Amino acid sequence: MTTEKIHFTKEKETMLMTLNGRALQSQWKNPILRDPWAEEAMRHIDYDISKSYRGVGSWGLWNKIGCTIIATRAATFDLLTNRYLADHPDATVLHVGCGMDSRVFRVDPPASVQWFDVDYPDVIDLRRQLFPERDAYHLIGAPLSDLRWLDEVPRDRPGLLIAEGVLHYLSETEVKALLNAVVAHFPDGQMIFDICNPWIVKRAGSNVGGTGATYKWGLDDPQDIKQLEPKLELIKEFRPSELVAFSRFPLWVRALFRAQEVNPTLRRMERTIVYQYENANSESRS
Repeated sequence: MTTEKIHFTKEKETMLMTLNGRALQSQWKNPILRDPWAEEAMRHIDYDISKSYRGVGSWGLWNKIGCTIIATRAATFDLLTNRYLADHPDATVLHVGCGMDSRVFRVDPPASVQWFDVDYPDVIDLRRQLFPERDAYHLIGAPLSDLRWLDEVPRDRPGLLIAEGVLHYLSETEVKALLNAVVAHFPDGQMIFDICNPWIVKRAGSNVGGTGATYKWGLDDPQDIKQLEPKLELIKEFRPSELVAFSRFPLWVRALFRAQEVNPTLRRMERTIVYQYENANSESRS
């Protein structure tokens, strides 16, 4: 495969930022997240990540911090995915807005797990070029707003929805439709996604990383998710200090996150959330 220019824009371009972050930190002497698939993918992509840090001072410093944040979030999602699959080895995983994330290879679920990576058709086409095939692994090319893609997914298993850095870019109507459809599709399951509060959406959610992407949806209180999908029950709201490899952040960043945890105004800026759900006519699988 030859190195080629990638011409994704807006939300699609942000996936190259996170891919590059995982690839760079994977090459560190002591990486937070070992991701050889990201490293190999970046060898075939000609993408200038430095433009995302223009105007913010030292590119090297911010790139290091950015890679740490990206890897920490990804490692936390991996950990939560592994925990769920350990208890539900017959699950179906919906990794929506998967981008160029190699999570299915890092997690390496047993063959009993059916895994679906879902994203725009051109994103899925690129994945087919960059990542290998594997058993019980399926690729669906469709926008998340066109929920007909769920017709390809079996309904008779517990379902795990993973949406890392994705739901911010959907409207509230689209988020509600996605959550409703997934809950209705499976007998029971969990959802793992990150949220930021509406203040971030309004103040800092435009032109994300210089890509032109825009945040559209935020949530202040995680319990407010019930206004969109009443069957979702909050299991865990992760504080920054509870994330994988929090100790790897520079001291001043850790201090900032600690202050965020105790300050009511800052506490709900961006968080990783885990919900569970169960339909009334299904047996508990907990």
